[in-house]
Amino acid sequence: MRKLPLLMIGALVGASMATLVSQTHVLNSTNAVAASAETYRQLSLFGDVFERVRQDYVEQPEEAEMIEAAINGMLSSLDPHSSYMDEKSHRDMQQQTRGEFGGLGIEVTMEEGLVRVVTPIDDTPAFNAGVMANDLITHIDDQQVEGMTLSQAVDMMRGPVGTEVTLRIRRPGAAEPVEVTIERDTIRVRPVRARLEDDIGYLRVTTFNGQTYAALRKAVQELKDEAGSDGLKGFVVDMRNNPGGLLDQGVMVTDAFLDRGEIVSIRGRDADRTQRFSASSGDLGDGLPIVVLINGGSASASEIFAGAMQDHERATLLGSRTFGKGSVQTIIPLNGNGALRLTTSRYYTPSGRSIQARGIDPDIVVLQDIPEELQGRDETTGEAGLRGHLSNEDEEMGGSSAYIPPDPEDDKQLLAALALLRGQQIDSFLKSEVETESETVPN
Repeated sequence: MRKLPLLMIGALVGASMATLVSQTHVLNSTNAVAASAETYRQLSLFGDVFERVRQDYVEQPEEAEMIEAAINGMLSSLDPHSSYMDEKSHRDMQQQTRGEFGGLGIEVTMEEGLVRVVTPIDDTPAFNAGVMANDLITHIDDQQVEGMTLSQAVDMMRGPVGTEVTLRIRRPGAAEPVEVTIERDTIRVRPVRARLEDDIGYLRVTTFNGQTYAALRKAVQELKDEAGSDGLKGFVVDMRNNPGGLLDQGVMVTDAFLDRGEIVSIRGRDADRTQRFSASSGDLGDGLPIVVLINGGSASASEIFAGAMQDHERATLLGSRTFGKGSVQTIIPLNGNGALRLTTSRYYTPSGRSIQARGIDPDIVVLQDIPEELQGRDETTGEAGLRGHLSNEDEEMGGSSAYIPPDPEDDKQLLAALALLRGQQIDSFLKSEVETESETVPN
Protein backbone atom coordinates (compact mmCIF):
# COMPACT_ATOMS: atom_id res chain seq x y z
CA MET A 1 0.00 0.00 0.00
CA ARG A 2 1.39 3.43 -0.97
CA LYS A 3 1.92 5.71 2.02
CA LEU A 4 2.92 9.05 0.48
CA PRO A 5 -0.55 10.57 -0.02
CA LEU A 6 -1.53 9.59 3.52
CA LEU A 7 1.66 11.18 4.83
CA MET A 8 0.76 14.32 2.90
CA ILE A 9 -2.62 14.41 4.66
CA GLY A 10 -0.89 13.82 7.99
CA ALA A 11 1.51 16.67 7.33
CA LEU A 12 -1.40 18.95 6.52
CA VAL A 13 -3.24 18.00 9.69
CA GLY A 14 -0.03 18.21 11.72
CA ALA A 15 0.70 21.68 10.40
CA SER A 16 -2.78 22.75 11.42
CA MET A 17 -2.26 21.36 14.91
CA ALA A 18 1.13 23.06 15.23
CA THR A 19 -0.43 26.35 14.25
CA LEU A 20 -3.14 25.83 16.84
CA VAL A 21 -0.61 25.15 19.58
CA SER A 22 1.58 28.13 18.67
CA GLN A 23 -1.41 30.45 18.73
CA THR A 24 -2.85 29.42 22.09
CA HIS A 25 -0.63 31.97 23.81
CA VAL A 26 -2.08 34.88 21.85
CA LEU A 27 -5.71 33.83 21.38
CA ASN A 28 -7.84 35.45 24.02
CA SER A 29 -11.15 34.51 22.47
CA THR A 30 -12.74 31.20 23.40
CA ASN A 31 -14.65 31.35 20.11
CA ALA A 32 -11.42 31.58 18.14
CA VAL A 33 -9.99 28.52 19.92
CA ALA A 34 -13.22 26.62 19.32
CA ALA A 35 -13.15 27.54 15.64
CA SER A 36 -9.55 26.27 15.34
CA ALA A 37 -10.50 23.03 17.06
CA GLU A 38 -13.40 22.59 14.66
CA THR A 39 -11.06 23.16 11.71
CA TYR A 40 -8.74 20.46 13.08
CA ARG A 41 -11.69 18.11 13.46
CA GLN A 42 -12.77 18.70 9.86
CA LEU A 43 -9.24 18.11 8.54
CA SER A 44 -9.13 14.88 10.50
CA LEU A 45 -12.46 13.93 8.92
CA PHE A 46 -11.02 14.61 5.49
CA GLY A 47 -8.08 12.31 6.23
CA ASP A 48 -10.46 9.57 7.42
CA VAL A 49 -12.56 9.79 4.25
CA PHE A 50 -9.49 9.82 2.01
CA GLU A 51 -8.08 6.70 3.70
CA ARG A 52 -11.43 4.89 3.56
CA VAL A 53 -11.73 5.55 -0.18
CA ARG A 54 -8.14 4.38 -0.75
CA GLN A 55 -8.80 1.09 1.02
CA ASP A 56 -12.38 0.19 0.15
CA TYR A 57 -13.38 1.79 -3.18
CA VAL A 58 -14.49 -0.81 -5.73
CA GLU A 59 -11.52 0.03 -7.99
CA GLN A 60 -8.04 1.33 -7.24
CA PRO A 61 -8.49 5.14 -7.25
CA GLU A 62 -6.02 7.60 -8.72
CA GLU A 63 -4.89 9.28 -5.54
CA ALA A 64 -3.45 12.40 -7.20
CA GLU A 65 -6.75 12.93 -9.03
CA MET A 66 -8.63 12.57 -5.74
CA ILE A 67 -6.49 15.26 -4.12
CA GLU A 68 -6.91 17.59 -7.10
CA ALA A 69 -10.67 17.03 -7.10
CA ALA A 70 -10.79 17.85 -3.39
CA ILE A 71 -8.85 21.07 -3.99
CA ASN A 72 -11.19 22.02 -6.84
CA GLY A 73 -14.20 21.32 -4.65
CA MET A 74 -12.82 23.48 -1.86
CA LEU A 75 -12.15 26.42 -4.18
CA SER A 76 -15.42 26.16 -6.11
CA SER A 77 -17.26 26.60 -2.81
CA LEU A 78 -15.77 30.11 -2.47
CA ASP A 79 -16.78 32.03 -5.60
CA PRO A 80 -16.91 31.49 -9.39
CA HIS A 81 -13.46 32.96 -10.00
CA SER A 82 -11.31 31.00 -7.53
CA SER A 83 -9.82 27.84 -8.99
CA TYR A 84 -6.83 25.50 -9.08
CA MET A 85 -4.67 25.37 -12.20
CA ASP A 86 -2.46 22.39 -12.86
CA GLU A 87 0.94 22.96 -14.47
CA LYS A 88 -0.45 22.92 -18.01
CA SER A 89 -3.34 25.25 -17.22
CA HIS A 90 -0.93 27.63 -15.51
CA ARG A 91 1.31 27.71 -18.59
CA ASP A 92 -1.72 28.27 -20.83
CA MET A 93 -2.87 31.17 -18.66
CA GLN A 94 0.58 32.77 -18.86
CA GLN A 95 0.52 32.43 -22.64
CA GLN A 96 -2.92 33.99 -22.81
CA THR A 97 -1.91 37.05 -20.80
CA ARG A 98 1.01 37.52 -23.20
CA GLY A 99 -1.53 37.86 -26.00
CA GLU A 100 -0.97 34.69 -28.08
CA PHE A 101 -2.38 31.23 -27.48
CA GLY A 102 -3.99 28.31 -29.26
CA GLY A 103 -7.73 27.73 -29.10
CA LEU A 104 -11.12 29.11 -30.07
CA GLY A 105 -11.06 32.67 -28.72
CA ILE A 106 -13.64 32.81 -25.93
CA GLU A 107 -13.57 34.07 -22.35
CA VAL A 108 -15.44 31.55 -20.17
CA THR A 109 -16.44 30.85 -16.58
CA MET A 110 -18.14 27.95 -14.79
CA GLU A 111 -21.78 28.22 -13.77
CA GLU A 112 -23.96 25.47 -12.32
CA GLY A 113 -21.74 22.78 -13.78
CA LEU A 114 -21.72 24.24 -17.29
CA VAL A 115 -19.34 26.55 -19.13
CA ARG A 116 -20.76 30.02 -19.67
CA VAL A 117 -19.32 32.31 -22.33
CA VAL A 118 -18.48 35.72 -20.88
CA THR A 119 -17.61 37.05 -24.31
CA PRO A 120 -16.07 35.90 -27.60
CA ILE A 121 -12.85 37.70 -28.55
CA ASP A 122 -13.07 39.81 -31.69
CA ASP A 123 -11.99 38.21 -34.98
CA THR A 124 -11.35 34.74 -33.55
CA PRO A 125 -12.79 31.39 -34.70
CA ALA A 126 -15.47 31.44 -31.98
CA PHE A 127 -16.47 35.02 -32.80
CA ASN A 128 -16.68 34.24 -36.52
CA ALA A 129 -18.71 31.07 -35.83
CA GLY A 130 -21.39 33.11 -34.05
CA VAL A 131 -20.68 32.15 -30.41
CA MET A 132 -22.32 34.79 -28.22
CA ALA A 133 -21.91 36.17 -24.71
CA ASN A 134 -24.12 34.28 -22.22
CA ASP A 135 -24.09 31.04 -24.25
CA LEU A 136 -23.98 27.92 -22.06
CA ILE A 137 -21.75 25.16 -23.45
CA THR A 138 -23.31 21.81 -22.50
CA HIS A 139 -21.28 19.40 -24.68
CA ILE A 140 -17.82 19.43 -26.26
CA ASP A 141 -17.44 16.90 -29.08
CA ASP A 142 -20.52 15.06 -27.74
CA GLN A 143 -19.01 14.79 -24.25
CA GLN A 144 -21.17 16.26 -21.52
CA VAL A 145 -19.59 19.25 -19.75
CA GLU A 146 -21.44 18.69 -16.49
CA GLY A 147 -19.07 16.96 -14.08
CA MET A 148 -15.94 18.48 -15.64
CA THR A 149 -13.84 21.17 -14.00
CA LEU A 150 -13.35 24.41 -15.90
CA SER A 151 -9.74 23.44 -16.64
CA GLN A 152 -10.85 20.10 -18.12
CA ALA A 153 -13.43 21.80 -20.33
CA VAL A 154 -10.92 24.40 -21.53
CA ASP A 155 -8.36 21.66 -22.28
CA MET A 156 -10.94 19.89 -24.46
CA MET A 157 -11.66 23.05 -26.42
CA ARG A 158 -7.97 23.63 -27.05
CA GLY A 159 -6.01 21.48 -29.45
CA PRO A 160 -3.77 21.45 -32.51
CA VAL A 161 -4.27 24.33 -34.93
CA GLY A 162 -6.43 23.28 -37.89
CA THR A 163 -8.42 20.63 -36.00
CA GLU A 164 -12.12 21.04 -35.31
CA VAL A 165 -14.25 20.94 -32.18
CA THR A 166 -18.05 20.85 -31.99
CA LEU A 167 -19.82 22.73 -29.21
CA ARG A 168 -23.42 22.17 -28.22
CA ILE A 169 -24.80 25.40 -26.83
CA ARG A 170 -27.86 26.26 -24.78
CA ARG A 171 -28.73 29.81 -25.72
CA PRO A 172 -31.19 31.96 -23.73
CA GLY A 173 -34.42 32.33 -25.68
CA ALA A 174 -33.65 29.50 -28.12
CA ALA A 175 -36.07 26.58 -28.11
CA GLU A 176 -33.46 24.06 -29.26
CA PRO A 177 -29.74 23.65 -28.54
CA VAL A 178 -27.38 25.18 -31.08
CA GLU A 179 -24.43 23.21 -32.47
CA VAL A 180 -21.39 24.95 -33.92
CA THR A 181 -18.26 23.36 -35.35
CA ILE A 182 -15.18 25.56 -34.99
CA GLU A 183 -11.71 25.13 -36.43
CA ARG A 184 -9.00 25.79 -33.87
CA ASP A 185 -6.44 28.45 -34.66
CA THR A 186 -3.60 30.34 -33.07
CA ILE A 187 -5.26 33.21 -31.25
CA ARG A 188 -3.22 36.38 -31.58
CA VAL A 189 -5.16 38.94 -29.64
CA ARG A 190 -4.81 42.51 -30.88
CA PRO A 191 -5.75 44.31 -27.69
CA VAL A 192 -6.31 47.67 -29.41
CA ARG A 193 -7.75 48.54 -32.81
CA ALA A 194 -8.02 52.10 -34.01
CA ARG A 195 -9.41 54.07 -36.92
CA LEU A 196 -10.46 57.60 -37.78
CA GLU A 197 -14.17 58.32 -38.01
CA ASP A 198 -13.66 61.59 -39.90
CA ASP A 199 -12.74 63.95 -37.04
CA ILE A 200 -13.15 61.41 -34.19
CA GLY A 201 -10.55 58.88 -33.04
CA TYR A 202 -12.09 55.45 -32.47
CA LEU A 203 -10.23 53.10 -30.09
CA ARG A 204 -11.49 49.54 -29.63
CA VAL A 205 -9.90 47.92 -26.54
CA THR A 206 -10.70 44.19 -26.60
CA THR A 207 -8.76 42.89 -23.59
CA PHE A 208 -6.16 43.85 -20.99
CA ASN A 209 -3.16 41.65 -21.67
CA GLY A 210 0.52 42.47 -21.33
CA GLN A 211 0.50 44.48 -24.58
CA THR A 212 -2.57 46.68 -24.08
CA TYR A 213 -1.05 49.88 -22.69
CA ALA A 214 1.77 50.01 -25.24
CA ALA A 215 -0.67 49.29 -28.07
CA LEU A 216 -2.99 52.06 -26.87
CA ARG A 217 -0.24 54.69 -26.79
CA LYS A 218 0.86 53.70 -30.27
CA ALA A 219 -2.72 53.77 -31.61
CA VAL A 220 -3.46 57.23 -30.18
CA GLN A 221 -0.28 58.67 -31.69
CA GLU A 222 -1.12 57.16 -35.08
CA LEU A 223 -4.60 58.69 -34.94
CA LYS A 224 -3.14 62.11 -34.14
CA ASP A 225 -0.66 61.81 -37.00
CA GLU A 226 -3.37 60.72 -39.43
CA ALA A 227 -5.72 63.53 -38.40
CA GLY A 228 -2.99 66.03 -39.21
CA SER A 229 -3.31 69.77 -38.77
CA ASP A 230 -7.09 69.68 -38.59
CA GLY A 231 -6.77 67.62 -35.41
CA LEU A 232 -9.33 65.54 -33.56
CA LYS A 233 -12.59 66.59 -31.93
CA GLY A 234 -12.54 63.73 -29.44
CA PHE A 235 -12.22 59.99 -28.83
CA VAL A 236 -14.57 57.04 -28.61
CA VAL A 237 -13.06 54.36 -26.36
CA ASP A 238 -14.97 51.14 -26.99
CA MET A 239 -14.86 48.80 -23.97
CA ARG A 240 -17.87 46.70 -25.01
CA ASN A 241 -17.46 42.93 -24.55
CA ASN A 242 -14.03 43.51 -22.98
CA PRO A 243 -13.75 40.81 -20.29
CA GLY A 244 -10.86 42.50 -18.47
CA GLY A 245 -7.50 40.91 -17.73
CA LEU A 246 -4.42 42.25 -15.99
CA LEU A 247 -5.05 44.78 -13.22
CA ASP A 248 -1.84 46.74 -13.86
CA GLN A 249 -2.77 47.20 -17.51
CA GLY A 250 -6.23 48.44 -16.53
CA VAL A 251 -4.62 50.98 -14.20
CA MET A 252 -2.08 52.12 -16.84
CA VAL A 253 -4.70 52.56 -19.57
CA THR A 254 -6.87 54.60 -17.19
CA ASP A 255 -3.87 56.67 -16.11
CA ALA A 256 -3.23 57.47 -19.78
CA PHE A 257 -6.38 59.61 -19.90
CA LEU A 258 -6.39 61.01 -16.34
CA ASP A 259 -4.12 63.83 -15.23
CA ARG A 260 -4.64 63.40 -11.48
CA GLY A 261 -6.71 61.65 -8.83
CA GLU A 262 -7.36 58.12 -7.68
CA ILE A 263 -7.94 55.41 -10.28
CA VAL A 264 -9.01 52.48 -8.11
CA SER A 265 -8.60 51.11 -4.61
CA ILE A 266 -8.14 47.43 -3.82
CA ARG A 267 -9.50 46.27 -0.46
CA GLY A 268 -9.16 42.79 0.98
CA ARG A 269 -10.19 41.22 4.27
CA ASP A 270 -7.54 43.18 6.18
CA ALA A 271 -8.43 46.87 6.05
CA ASP A 272 -4.81 47.82 6.81
CA ARG A 273 -3.66 46.37 3.49
CA THR A 274 -5.77 48.58 1.22
CA GLN A 275 -3.96 49.57 -1.99
CA ARG A 276 -4.69 52.78 -3.83
CA PHE A 277 -3.62 53.56 -7.38
CA SER A 278 -3.46 57.18 -8.50
CA ALA A 279 -2.96 58.87 -11.86
CA SER A 280 0.28 60.59 -12.80
CA SER A 281 0.39 63.90 -14.64
CA GLY A 282 -0.23 63.89 -18.37
CA ASP A 283 -3.28 63.14 -20.51
CA LEU A 284 -2.82 61.10 -23.69
CA GLY A 285 -6.11 62.52 -24.95
CA ASP A 286 -4.92 66.14 -24.60
CA GLY A 287 -8.08 67.04 -22.69
CA LEU A 288 -10.32 66.26 -25.68
CA PRO A 289 -13.84 64.97 -24.88
CA ILE A 290 -14.20 61.21 -24.60
CA VAL A 291 -17.18 58.87 -24.86
CA VAL A 292 -16.69 55.37 -23.41
CA LEU A 293 -18.90 52.60 -24.83
CA ILE A 294 -19.94 49.87 -22.37
CA ASN A 295 -22.37 46.94 -22.35
CA GLY A 296 -23.16 43.69 -20.53
CA GLY A 297 -19.91 42.12 -21.71
CA SER A 298 -17.70 44.83 -20.18
CA ALA A 299 -16.12 43.31 -17.07
CA SER A 300 -13.33 43.65 -14.52
CA ALA A 301 -10.48 45.90 -15.76
CA SER A 302 -12.77 47.53 -18.33
CA GLU A 303 -15.08 48.43 -15.43
CA ILE A 304 -12.13 49.92 -13.53
CA PHE A 305 -11.50 52.15 -16.54
CA ALA A 306 -15.17 53.10 -16.98
CA GLY A 307 -15.72 53.73 -13.27
CA ALA A 308 -12.70 56.03 -12.91
CA MET A 309 -13.52 57.97 -16.06
CA GLN A 310 -17.09 58.44 -14.86
CA ASP A 311 -16.21 59.43 -11.29
CA HIS A 312 -13.68 62.02 -12.47
CA GLU A 313 -16.12 63.28 -15.15
CA ARG A 314 -13.37 62.76 -17.72
CA ALA A 315 -15.70 60.89 -20.06
CA THR A 316 -19.36 60.24 -20.75
CA LEU A 317 -20.35 56.57 -20.49
CA LEU A 318 -22.81 55.45 -23.17
CA GLY A 319 -24.45 52.08 -23.78
CA SER A 320 -25.87 49.70 -21.17
CA ARG A 321 -24.98 48.36 -17.72
CA THR A 322 -21.69 46.48 -17.34
CA PHE A 323 -21.14 42.89 -16.12
CA GLY A 324 -20.33 43.68 -12.48
CA LYS A 325 -17.11 41.75 -11.79
CA GLY A 326 -15.64 43.82 -9.01
CA SER A 327 -13.19 41.30 -7.53
CA VAL A 328 -9.46 40.79 -7.94
CA GLN A 329 -7.79 37.39 -8.34
CA THR A 330 -4.19 36.71 -7.32
CA ILE A 331 -2.21 33.94 -9.05
CA ILE A 332 -0.23 32.05 -6.39
CA PRO A 333 2.34 29.53 -7.77
CA LEU A 334 2.41 26.23 -5.87
CA ASN A 335 6.01 24.92 -5.88
CA GLY A 336 6.01 23.62 -9.43
CA ASN A 337 2.57 22.03 -9.08
CA GLY A 338 0.49 24.58 -10.90
CA ALA A 339 -1.04 27.63 -9.25
CA LEU A 340 -3.91 28.86 -7.16
CA ARG A 341 -6.20 31.49 -8.66
CA LEU A 342 -7.68 33.03 -5.53
CA THR A 343 -10.05 35.95 -5.07
CA THR A 344 -8.19 38.16 -2.61
CA SER A 345 -9.92 41.55 -2.73
CA ARG A 346 -12.64 43.77 -4.12
CA TYR A 347 -11.95 46.92 -6.09
CA TYR A 348 -13.67 50.27 -5.62
CA THR A 349 -14.01 53.25 -7.94
CA PRO A 350 -12.58 56.63 -6.85
CA SER A 351 -15.91 57.64 -5.29
CA GLY A 352 -15.92 54.44 -3.20
CA ARG A 353 -18.40 52.41 -5.25
CA SER A 354 -18.14 48.64 -5.28
CA ILE A 355 -19.03 47.35 -8.73
CA GLN A 356 -19.26 43.73 -7.53
CA ALA A 357 -22.52 42.10 -8.71
CA ARG A 358 -23.84 45.58 -9.52
CA GLY A 359 -21.98 46.87 -12.54
CA ILE A 360 -21.73 50.42 -13.81
CA ASP A 361 -24.70 52.24 -15.27
CA PRO A 362 -23.96 54.45 -18.26
CA ASP A 363 -24.59 58.19 -18.18
CA ILE A 364 -26.65 57.76 -21.34
CA VAL A 365 -28.55 54.55 -22.05
CA VAL A 366 -28.56 53.55 -25.71
CA LEU A 367 -29.75 50.07 -26.63
CA GLN A 368 -29.00 48.28 -29.87
CA ASP A 369 -31.65 47.16 -32.34
CA ILE A 370 -31.53 43.39 -31.93
CA PRO A 371 -32.21 41.21 -35.01
CA GLU A 372 -35.40 39.21 -34.62
CA GLU A 373 -33.56 35.88 -34.58
CA LEU A 374 -31.38 37.06 -31.66
CA GLN A 375 -34.00 38.80 -29.53
CA GLY A 376 -33.94 37.48 -25.98
CA ARG A 377 -30.60 35.77 -26.55
CA ASP A 378 -28.38 38.81 -26.20
CA GLU A 379 -29.09 39.54 -22.53
CA THR A 380 -26.56 38.73 -19.81
CA THR A 381 -27.36 38.44 -16.12
CA GLY A 382 -23.85 39.55 -15.27
CA GLU A 383 -21.91 38.64 -12.14
CA ALA A 384 -25.08 38.62 -10.03
CA GLY A 385 -26.33 35.68 -12.09
CA LEU A 386 -23.33 33.48 -11.24
CA ARG A 387 -23.88 30.91 -8.53
CA GLY A 388 -21.76 31.59 -5.44
CA HIS A 389 -20.75 35.12 -6.45
CA LEU A 390 -19.49 37.56 -3.83
CA SER A 391 -22.37 39.59 -2.52
CA ASN A 392 -22.74 43.35 -2.44
CA GLU A 393 -25.16 45.39 -0.35
CA ASP A 394 -25.90 47.47 -3.46
CA GLU A 395 -26.37 44.38 -5.60
CA GLU A 396 -29.02 44.54 -8.29
CA MET A 397 -29.77 41.55 -10.50
CA GLY A 398 -29.82 42.55 -14.11
CA GLY A 399 -26.96 42.74 -16.55
CA SER A 400 -27.64 43.97 -20.05
CA SER A 401 -27.26 43.21 -23.71
CA ALA A 402 -23.82 42.21 -24.96
CA TYR A 403 -24.73 42.48 -28.65
CA ILE A 404 -22.63 44.57 -31.06
CA PRO A 405 -23.83 44.73 -34.68
CA PRO A 406 -21.21 43.43 -37.11
CA ASP A 407 -21.80 46.41 -39.44
CA PRO A 408 -20.74 49.75 -37.88
CA GLU A 409 -23.51 51.44 -39.86
CA ASP A 410 -26.04 49.55 -37.72
CA ASP A 411 -24.24 50.21 -34.42
CA LYS A 412 -26.57 52.64 -32.61
CA GLN A 413 -24.24 53.01 -29.63
CA LEU A 414 -21.28 53.96 -31.80
CA LEU A 415 -23.36 56.30 -33.97
CA ALA A 416 -24.77 57.99 -30.87
CA ALA A 417 -21.26 58.45 -29.44
CA LEU A 418 -19.99 60.04 -32.65
CA ALA A 419 -23.00 62.36 -32.81
CA LEU A 420 -22.53 63.35 -29.16
CA LEU A 421 -18.90 64.29 -29.73
CA ARG A 422 -19.88 66.40 -32.74
CA GLY A 423 -22.46 68.33 -30.75
CA GLN A 424 -25.42 66.81 -32.58
CA GLN A 425 -28.76 65.81 -31.05
CA ILE A 426 -29.06 62.14 -30.14
CA ASP A 427 -32.73 61.96 -29.15
CA SER A 428 -33.43 59.36 -31.82
CA PHE A 429 -30.95 56.94 -30.24
CA LEU A 430 -32.35 57.05 -26.72
CA LYS A 431 -34.86 54.88 -24.92
CA SER A 432 -38.12 56.80 -24.73
CA GLU A 433 -38.26 56.58 -20.93
CA VAL A 434 -34.74 57.92 -20.42
CA GLU A 435 -34.34 61.60 -19.73
CA THR A 436 -32.17 63.41 -22.24
CA GLU A 437 -30.46 65.94 -20.00
CA SER A 438 -27.01 64.55 -20.91
CA GLU A 439 -27.35 65.10 -24.62
CA THR A 440 -24.63 67.73 -24.85
CA VAL A 441 -21.01 67.41 -25.79
CA PRO A 442 -19.00 66.13 -22.78
CA ASN A 443 -16.37 68.46 -21.37
